[in-house]
Amino acid sequence: MSTTTPQKIKVATIWIDGCSGCHMSFLDIDERLIDLVQHIDLLYSPLVDMKEIPAELDLTLVEGAVSNEHDLERVVALRKASKFMIALGDCAVTGNVPSMRNPIGLKPCFDRAYQEMADIVVNDPADGDPGIPALLEMAKPVHEVVTVDLFVQGCPPPADAIFYVLSELIAGRVPDPTLLTRFGA
Repeated sequence: MSTTTPQKIKVATIWIDGCSGCHMSFLDIDERLIDLVQHIDLLYSPLVDMKEIPAELDLTLVEGAVSNEHDLERVVALRKASKFMIALGDCAVTGNVPSMRNPIGLKPCFDRAYQEMADIVVNDPADGDPGIPALLEMAKPVHEVVTVDLFVQGCPPPADAIFYVLSELIAGRVPDPTLLTRFGA
């Protein structure tokens, strides 16, 4: 008699311009993570040591707004590799705190932070630095850059909501995260 093990879902998570609160909430799933590990292979994430984006993923969770060129490159690459993408948390869904700079403009933000408020001014960060990715003119929610399949609101979304969403997807159902989430909480 042959027993076949169901294939695990190949998952990636990414933390771009945000506070890591959504990843902390993911970890707050606590012992239920053991249940998820039976069904998920976490292949790319700040929680694992993989540096290369896998060629094929079933699911990607994106935390944070798209604010610089590096964010943009990784989100586009992950979207190409993923069958399903989730905008996780208010920064990914709306731009939230990272997008507060948008009405002010990039140059005035740099001037205030790195010229007016600095004790020592070495150079103007707006001129660029080869080791730091250039900021985009506007911070954007993920869906303004790539197609998003599901939005999970909250700042951060509660652990129960993340567990529910992942459990429903594992079971082959499309979850309704609004049953357990709301903006800003």
